[in-house]
Amino acid sequence: MARTDDDSWDITESVGATALGVAAARAAESGSEHPLFDDPCARIFVDAAIARGWSPPFTAADPGPAQAGRMRMLMAYVPSRTKWFDEYFAAAGADGIRQVVILAAGLDARAWRLPWPDGTVVFEIDQPKVLAFKEETLAAHGVEPAARHVGVPIDLRQDWPEALRQSGFDPTQPTAWLAEGLLPYLPAEAQDLLFDRLHELSAPGSRVAVEGFGPEYFSEAKQRIREERMDAVRAEAARSGKPIFDVSDLFYIEPREDIAEWLTRHGWQTRFETSAEVTARYKPEVAGEVPDVGSEFVDAKLS
Repeated sequence: MARTDDDSWDITESVGATALGVAAARAAESGSEHPLFDDPCARIFVDAAIARGWSPPFTAADPGPAQAGRMRMLMAYVPSRTKWFDEYFAAAGADGIRQVVILAAGLDARAWRLPWPDGTVVFEIDQPKVLAFKEETLAAHGVEPAARHVGVPIDLRQDWPEALRQSGFDPTQPTAWLAEGLLPYLPAEAQDLLFDRLHELSAPGSRVAVEGFGPEYFSEAKQRIREERMDAVRAEAARSGKPIFDVSDLFYIEPREDIAEWLTRHGWQTRFETSAEVTARYKPEVAGEVPDVGSEFVDAKLS
């Protein structure tokens, strides 16, 4: 699981496997009694990965309290996060934006499942093997995108702006950007470079939505709390005979700038909500029973 500067992965490996965990949560939400959204692609991805030998996390027959608590947290947080960004794209479309870029797209199926305005093109950037798994799996099931979809198979640590341009991206047109489930997997310096590039490529009227993690999230105190919770989860999983890994083992735990402050300083009109606020709105029935993830959801517009 150790990260290196030039590491890569398939969908069932390292950072790729985290996309499958998110897909599993989206599939569960879609199959619930009152879902926040419908993502039929998520179940397709999960089933295809299981056929490859992947085992979904938190499937112990009799989970302990730590495992059950973490599952409740994820099943509240991931659907709430998904819904928040779905609404962001609806607002961007209403603003007249027809060019979309999803950074580190993973198994995001919005290009296939959202009702995009006519003329919308959705660019997805991610590792080549991850995009290949997604596109080939959906094609095998006859699932067609709802907008023009363009995969850009490149690592975000490489020259992705040039690859994006070569794929037909027009930097003179307003763009709706998305960075969901991404930033902790980047070093702080790479995060700054990512947003420097995004800013340079953004025409006036562009918008960006980000799942942000400020300096406090990576503080020693917050890290110690997360480690203690995860140690309990791991211990229960080991006793059940099904060890699990902690996705934060893949994070770059180092101080970084709050992204809302970065965007504001660079001329973006910025608003944000905390993960606690978002979860309370979309999942009020469980919001008070699960720990807060401690992230923030940022929506910014460039005048």
